[in-house]
Amino acid sequence: MSGLNEGLIIDDRANGGGNVSPMILERLAREPYRLTMRRGSKLIGTVPDAVQVGPKVCLINKYSASDGDLFPWGFRALKLGKLIGTRTWGGIVGISGSLPYMDGTDIRVPFFTSYDPKTGDWIIENHGVDPDIVVDNDPIREWNGEDQQLDRAIQEVMNQLKDRKPLPGIPAPRDWAPKK
Repeated sequence: MSGLNEGLIIDDRANGGGNVSPMILERLAREPYRLTMRRGSKLIGTVPDAVQVGPKVCLINKYSASDGDLFPWGFRALKLGKLIGTRTWGGIVGISGSLPYMDGTDIRVPFFTSYDPKTGDWIIENHGVDPDIVVDNDPIREWNGEDQQLDRAIQEVMNQLKDRKPLPGIPAPRDWAPKK
């Protein structure tokens, strides 16, 4: 399985938001439905291309907000892997465009949010997304360069790799000679 990444750690900590989580989650959820190879190479390709088939974990913390909240929620909903760290901030209600005043100030109005398609319940707002594995970095150890959350994520991926079934290798060449 050379050429493919064995495991993936996604760092969503301090993600202040945006709008890219649906695209990233869709790509992370891809599964190969076909494998490819090239003459003279031992590298295995996947279709769709660039599929990450090994274990995945996601780091989160209290500074993950908006799309930084929505990403780990979707990561869990799609069953992509474990969330490690501390609960996210819990703010996903989006605002509308501004209504300007003559003095240059404006008003922003809460305008849209999200809910769970399975339960019909509101999600995330005023609570955040809880991790599967709680690890709160000790500030002194973090100041000294130690990232306990990242260390735990590495440990989790390495443990999952022990039990992982890799993609099948390239089969033996086919004998195309006519049968007699």
